[in-house]
Amino acid sequence: MDIVIPLFDDFEPLDAIGPYQVLGYLPGAAVRFVSAGERGGVVDSIGGLRLDVPTRYADVDACDVLLVPGGHGTRPLMDDEAFLGWLRRTHATTRFTASVCTGALLLGAAGLLDGLAATTHWAAAGELAAHGAAYTPERVVRRGRIVTAAGVSAGIDMALHLAALLTDETTARAIQLHAEYDPLPPFDSGSWAKASPAVRERIGQLG
Repeated sequence: MDIVIPLFDDFEPLDAIGPYQVLGYLPGAAVRFVSAGERGGVVDSIGGLRLDVPTRYADVDACDVLLVPGGHGTRPLMDDEAFLGWLRRTHATTRFTASVCTGALLLGAAGLLDGLAATTHWAAAGELAAHGAAYTPERVVRRGRIVTAAGVSAGIDMALHLAALLTDETTARAIQLHAEYDPLPPFDSGSWAKASPAVRERIGQLG
């Protein structure tokens, strides 16, 4: 099972690494990172994580699962017709095409979400709707072969959902247990609806 995750400068690290952690344990699966730019290093959106990605996206023409992460680096790619064309062609070969966070904007820009319900990071809801999708404030949304996840940490939930679809629920639950993914956060500010006005104001001061 060939799982491909394109990376680019300013990608959101957990968008890619969370699903990689989950899907990499699927029996018979191989997860490959490919560069959406030139071959070589990409740097995450925080700036402290640099990954060497020797394979360029254009060197891949098919896969079983295509998973597109988000981050600030999605914006330049939304106008990159070569990359968007690759998304369209690769999507035609997949069992599932997925996105995390603002990775959905790239699927939308490629025309893959036209008329579909989809989700993304809450801050990008308007942008997603502008690309023909119906924004749905859910953590994971599946429409046929397309599975979208909300912001950042929702990629782990989405990957577990994919794991069950690709194998079976018991395998997905075993991967969840291996990761000890049993979240009990100390705060209840994980969505815009739950966050206080002070928290909403403070988020604008983050990097």
